[in-house]
Amino acid sequence: MVAAIQEAIASVQDVKVLDLHSDMDHNRSVITFVGPPAAVEEAAFRGIARAAELIDLEEHTGEHPRIGAADVVPFVPISGVDLDDCVEIARRLGRRVGDELGIPVYLYEAAATRPDRQNLENLRRGQYEGLKAEISTNPDRQPDFGPSRLGPAGATVIGARPFLIAYNVYLTTSEVDVARRIARAIRHSSGGLRYVKALGLEVDGRAQVSMNLTDYRSTPLPRVVEMIRREAARYGVAIHHSELVGLIPQEALVDAAVWYLQIDQFTKGQVLETRLAEVVRDDSENQDLVDQGFLDALAGATPTPGGGSAAAYAGAMAAALLVMVARLTIGKKKYADVEDRMREIERRAESLRRELSAAVAADAAAFDGVIGAYRLPKDTPDSQSHRAAAIQSATLQAAEVPLVVTQKALELLELAGEAVEHGNINAISDAGSAAALAVASLDGAALNVRINAAALADRWIAADLVRRIDAIEAQADRLRPGIRARIATRGGLSPA
Repeated sequence: MVAAIQEAIASVQDVKVLDLHSDMDHNRSVITFVGPPAAVEEAAFRGIARAAELIDLEEHTGEHPRIGAADVVPFVPISGVDLDDCVEIARRLGRRVGDELGIPVYLYEAAATRPDRQNLENLRRGQYEGLKAEISTNPDRQPDFGPSRLGPAGATVIGARPFLIAYNVYLTTSEVDVARRIARAIRHSSGGLRYVKALGLEVDGRAQVSMNLTDYRSTPLPRVVEMIRREAARYGVAIHHSELVGLIPQEALVDAAVWYLQIDQFTKGQVLETRLAEVVRDDSENQDLVDQGFLDALAGATPTPGGGSAAAYAGAMAAALLVMVARLTIGKKKYADVEDRMREIERRAESLRRELSAAVAADAAAFDGVIGAYRLPKDTPDSQSHRAAAIQSATLQAAEVPLVVTQKALELLELAGEAVEHGNINAISDAGSAAALAVASLDGAALNVRINAAALADRWIAADLVRRIDAIEAQADRLRPGIRARIATRGGLSPA
């Protein structure tokens, strides 16, 4: 069963499963996977859908609290994305799970829509059985997405948060009450350590303190372990052993080693693997700057990546150039009066670069969804109806991704106009190139919106998409002549 869920997750291109941790007493499995944002979002959806098919909460029991087959799905920023990007992913996925799978979805942590839903334990209160009794009658238990009723798959909690360490400590006693008292002493909600959540459980005939450490930098792992050790001694017991659930950052283990070994003058560069990684990274920065892998994929005899991905990539390049122009302007006495604005342009362009880089994969994933929908069976009236609905949903997604690209490209064009007007004169050709790439990004993405809108059966939605593209293109047309004229004036060129 768990293997089938893992297989569904791993079926998405570019997604890698890093770890699978299953515990028979908790009756719970944790699957950790990584990949580009759009691919991870699709993999999470497939994993939730497969879990809903295979797991019946009416027949499920275990020590660990739960409200759903796919109980909790957190998105964690690792590289190239930030927490805000993960919030957007969580909310998009939540809506899709509610609409397409009919599963109630609650948003938590940074994605929460209400303060009382930030903490996972609030959402799990009463577990599946309690939620089933209240979801249709208690307004406080209404889901953020999906129906106000529970099926055998229960509900799913989806959110965005920093990396946490799931860590369990086993005691030299079977008395679960001792574990509960220690958990009460160390968890933040009852007066203990900040960024520590803890429960006392009985697992495998032994008392266990089960924890989530939500900020291992602010509350280090050894501090938690030593407090458990001291609390356990009050009851005449000790730590028997501990375990990790899933993965742990190397930094947390290094910090624990430094604390216990008391290496006062330690620097992270003294770790062999860290120093080797730095050398490899330095070497890679001197290699070919062209992303040959993307260009090879673009040239391949496959539908994806295609023009939509190329448009997003052009936008990402425009954003990168604007970051460069801003950085070449900041700190120069000649441009001191525009430094604050250039810092804002740098910040916004860097954010747009990340978002458009993610859209490269998102566009390909969206069109793969269209292809997959067309391949669904159509042998019966029910399957035909399901296939038609899936095609329309996937086609709308394939239109909405490039629509977002056009909006970001328009913003880049506006920023490029400012960079041309006020940026370092020595980088005016770079600012102008950024404007040209932003226009290419907008034009290419707009074409993809129009093509997909034409394939939608809902003509009102199609017309709205076209109307929005018309408005964006009109704004771009108003900006372009002024940017070209200013490039000619500041650059000492003949007007085009």
